[in-house]
Amino acid sequence: MAKITLKGNPISTNGDLPAKGAKAPDFKLTGTDLKDVSLGDFKGKKKILNIVPSLDTAVCATSTRKFNESGAKLPNTVVLVISADLPFAMKRFCTTEGLNNVVSLSAMRDRHFPKDYGVLIQDGPLAGLCARAVVVLDGDDKVVHAQLVPEIGQEPDYDAALSAAR
Repeated sequence: MAKITLKGNPISTNGDLPAKGAKAPDFKLTGTDLKDVSLGDFKGKKKILNIVPSLDTAVCATSTRKFNESGAKLPNTVVLVISADLPFAMKRFCTTEGLNNVVSLSAMRDRHFPKDYGVLIQDGPLAGLCARAVVVLDGDDKVVHAQLVPEIGQEPDYDAALSAAR
């Protein structure tokens, strides 16, 4: 169980992020077209998993915009934005913002992803949502970078994540 904060107040996640060098757990998430999406759908590509509580918050929106811009410049790399938001809301946000270089994925149907990645918030007002984290995977789905952002209101370390994806 990891400890993070929300506006300085301590909250807990259900576990820890996958360790650097470990094989990433597979997942089944829901795309904006309502189809199931798994890790295998991005086989051979580097993956930046931008895990957020909700795209309907300023920091989550900012991180998605920044990874949309920066991730598009990396060869053979896909940016996956993962939250518990409904696919409809995720699609509307990305369309409105003109974000074409990210893949939005929802944990609405299968709650294994937040649990398997150790990002399920256990207590506090955001219980049941994902904590803010970035996990970078190589083309073989091994973890090359993992950051659980210690304060939900803070942005992740973009430079570290993008450097790991290069």
